[in-house]
Amino acid sequence: MAEGGGGARRRAPALLEAARARYESLHISDDVFGESGPDSGGNPFYSTSAASRSSSAASSDDERDRSGPLGAPAAPPLSRAPDAQEPEEDEAGAGWSATLRDRPPPHFEDTGGPTRKMPPSASAVDFFQLFVPDNVLKNMVVQTNMYAKKFQERFGSDGAWVEVTLTEMKAFLGYMISTSISHCESVLSIWSGGFYSNQSLALVMSQARFEKILKYFHVVAFRSSQSTHGLYKVQPFLDSLQHGFDSAFRPSQTQVLHEPLIDEDPVFIATCTERELRKRKKRKFSLWVRQCSSTGFIIQIYVHLKEGGGPDGLDALKNKPQLHSMVARSLCRNAAGKNYIIFTGPSITSLTLFEEFEKQEIYCCGLLSSRKSDCTGLPLSMLTNPATPPARGQYQIKMKGNMSLICWYNKGHFRFLTNAYSPVQQGVIIKRKSGEIPCPLAVEAFAAHLSYICRYDDKYSRYFISHKPNKTWQQVFWFAISIAINNAYILYKMSDAYHVTRYSRAQFGERLVRELLGLEDASPTH
Repeated sequence: MAEGGGGARRRAPALLEAARARYESLHISDDVFGESGPDSGGNPFYSTSAASRSSSAASSDDERDRSGPLGAPAAPPLSRAPDAQEPEEDEAGAGWSATLRDRPPPHFEDTGGPTRKMPPSASAVDFFQLFVPDNVLKNMVVQTNMYAKKFQERFGSDGAWVEVTLTEMKAFLGYMISTSISHCESVLSIWSGGFYSNQSLALVMSQARFEKILKYFHVVAFRSSQSTHGLYKVQPFLDSLQHGFDSAFRPSQTQVLHEPLIDEDPVFIATCTERELRKRKKRKFSLWVRQCSSTGFIIQIYVHLKEGGGPDGLDALKNKPQLHSMVARSLCRNAAGKNYIIFTGPSITSLTLFEEFEKQEIYCCGLLSSRKSDCTGLPLSMLTNPATPPARGQYQIKMKGNMSLICWYNKGHFRFLTNAYSPVQQGVIIKRKSGEIPCPLAVEAFAAHLSYICRYDDKYSRYFISHKPNKTWQQVFWFAISIAINNAYILYKMSDAYHVTRYSRAQFGERLVRELLGLEDASPTH
């Protein structure tokens, strides 16, 4: 018995070492988070969106998934009942077959990463201004002053107003960004005498001046005659931000489509009263991203507005797979012809969409849910759970062209649709308590990359700006600014500047705030 216990103890480091090596072979960065601590990714077989979490977390296993080495022995296929052969004729007629064939992975040579080399002396604001340069800030200055002038012409003169300058606009942004570091509910806490007050920041601008700028702040002051989109007041900024993302970074081959965690601050939710909760207005938009799954860099943003109860509203978006497909097409409009591999949650995964993407040389690997996914064209025998649960690690695969439909069992049935991975290539999931669980390579890759994105959400979502305005365009603007800062930190972590200063994400945010406020001589707190 003692020998068996010692063998288990000796095996544990080997499993962790194998997992580490496997992550490297899947081209996942070792760390872009900037903080130490345990991985809180949890079960990777779910989308990070609140709508998908409840439907796709079908497994009762609460252990954390890790990826393992290739070459593990395959588990025996799922056994079939004698009458299961009957629907197979129909499925064969539709092109689905249990006969599997190997296929090479999509060819990809681009190594990805930052497109320009930043000097070792680059500051936090240098990385931030890759996405929000001075010309964008100057436009905000012009638009804010225009709006203030027109507002006063209509509602009466404001004797306390003086036109805002570029320096003040940077300080204004700095104050807002500071709420992502201190996690205070109101930016006005800076000037208070309470826990979140900060006298060094408060001396740069008076509270009265800050509130005046906040009152008139605009990115686009007035609607043009051609503008019909509900986000016209922020769309030029989103377009500029997207251009900055495209110009500054080349993504790796593997990417994820999902909704990042942008819910209310959990500290506020835990401490506020019911009345305060009721006063919080429900978000009128849904924010989706395409994210590099090896670095966490958000490549593209898509904002879907809830513009009423029509078929394109947010409520319909949560329930209709075809609208999720529309979101996926928008996020991947610049991805054609590059042999990217896109991981998707149940609400996006569908045979029709994956076949459409394959024609554009975009390959996919997605988790399926009979309740959330569009299962049109998929064989029914693969979507029905057998009466007797199989052993853990058993799986069944059917193939149609380059498309593979996988049913894999691990304390619950998990189904995957992919045209990015060969169905005959084997992988393994490493569980801390259960050891190695055999699976197809597609399952292992999905687990590894989605787990990484879950880690990103858990750590980086805490640095979203806490200021919550009532106007939808302003909510979108501050969320976009938060994403830009997170992306700036990822570029910083991949640059020579990191080896000089080695800021954590919190220290990077503090440094950015002080640089925007003109306090460059101050060093970040630890």
